[in-house]
Amino acid sequence: MKRFIPLLCALGALPALAAPAADAGLAEIRDLGRLNGQALACSFGETAARIKKEMIERAPKSRRYGAIFEEATNESFLAQSKLEPTACPDGPTLNGKVEELVGLLQAALPAGAVK
Repeated sequence: MKRFIPLLCALGALPALAAPAADAGLAEIRDLGRLNGQALACSFGETAARIKKEMIERAPKSRRYGAIFEEATNESFLAQSKLEPTACPDGPTLNGKVEELVGLLQAALPAGAVK
């Protein structure tokens, strides 16, 4: 019986250890959503298509990740739409930010970790 107590304690700690991994990449997904909304509002269709492609290829296929991406996209689109058209970034700047975030997402969610 005494041998099982440490085992039970260790098993009880497993959900706590797994929690940070479950949130891996959420900040990057949210930021990609923001860039997606900005790209859509500023008529950068190719950039928005690329962001969506990266999401499909790299993000976990779960409702949580999809909802965070969509929510950030909608908020960013609405915010950008309220600004003057001159407030849109230029294409190379926006694409550079996308490149940077894709790299961060790859580091947060290595290819083998995505399900």
